[in-house]
Amino acid sequence: MKRVLVLNGPNLGRLGTREPEIYGTASLADLTNLLTADAPDWHIDVRQSDSEPELMGWLHEATDAKTPVIINPAAFTHYSYALRDAVAMLSGAGIPVIEVHISNPHAREEFRRDSVISPVATGVIAGFGFESYRLALRYLITLDN
Repeated sequence: MKRVLVLNGPNLGRLGTREPEIYGTASLADLTNLLTADAPDWHIDVRQSDSEPELMGWLHEATDAKTPVIINPAAFTHYSYALRDAVAMLSGAGIPVIEVHISNPHAREEFRRDSVISPVATGVIAGFGFESYRLALRYLITLDN
């Protein structure tokens, strides 16, 4: 069974209740159900952490297992060079890693417009709510066919 790791950074564990006008009312459990329904032949491993070291450990795990990653780095997008370097290990090894965002960072505050992750990610999808994750998963499925 093909596997994908779906990583979510700080505050995304509060999806469903956190700023619903920006992030919607669906939870991470809803996201897991949605992605699992989209790819029933895949193991969809959705994780969330507010901890930068824990996210880095999961990226290292994905690198070692050659597992593709969909990542919403959340606030770490803008300044975490440690996550950037861990993502670069994945992409440098030829393992797809897609950066996603629920909202469109370019339509928000200026500080959100810069990503240190984007330059080392395979691709970036933003602004489509949970559809951003679904589009990333569809891309990974096409690579497997």
